[in-house]
Amino acid sequence: MTYAMVTGATGVLGTAFCRELAARGYGLFITGRSIEKLAALKAALTAEYPSANVDLYAADLSDAESRKALYSAAGKYAFGMLVNVAGADIQKPFSEYDEDKIAFQARACFEGAVSACAFALAHRDKSLKIINISSLCAEQPVPYFALYSAAKSALTTFSVALSKETEGTGVTVTCIEPGSVLTRPDIKEYISALGFWARKSAKTPGFVVEKSLKAAEKGKRKCIPGALNRLFLFFSRIAPRGIRLSYLARTRKNVRKDVF
Repeated sequence: MTYAMVTGATGVLGTAFCRELAARGYGLFITGRSIEKLAALKAALTAEYPSANVDLYAADLSDAESRKALYSAAGKYAFGMLVNVAGADIQKPFSEYDEDKIAFQARACFEGAVSACAFALAHRDKSLKIINISSLCAEQPVPYFALYSAAKSALTTFSVALSKETEGTGVTVTCIEPGSVLTRPDIKEYISALGFWARKSAKTPGFVVEKSLKAAEKGKRKCIPGALNRLFLFFSRIAPRGIRLSYLARTRKNVRKDVF
């Protein structure tokens, strides 16, 4: 049996990945910060897929010691897939951050994913597919989402570079840059507050999972799910930076998202 590690497994998108991978016959090693949520997810997965093998370990990927404990628990497996979903999509003016929040978001969105990649490479099966969930925000600086867009940009750059390093080794690295994803009710309200384009281009978790796995199967380096998201990126690239920044700032200035 081929095993897949899924970080951020208890979130809506992480859970969608877990369900699809279980349906495809993967064994699962799932991780997130809450042992209660992980146990509930395992119970749901094994009820839906009785033959599924699901192991779990609660860890905070923004903390190095917590990651070490996670890797010790997962070290007995050889992984054929890693799906890095974990992150922290905090949005607010940077002046409202404190030192702890800066470290948490940067580490959760970038350091934790990079660390998980290093672990998977050292504990891989005959082949390994890495899927790193970045964001369309990685393609440009986003005011009031400044740290998030910077961290995701770093993750995209890392992923594309690593995909070249691993060519011909049986390892592929695919970076996914979704736009808005319709997950929790509060996220849906947040997407609605961002305006017309965000509402029209938003995708379901199932859509993102399908496109992500298809891109990984093809060995693609980068994938932006959804034609409207790709169209938005095209126009944003040809528009002057000042206009882009003004538009993004206007849509996000009065929006707050800080649930971590």
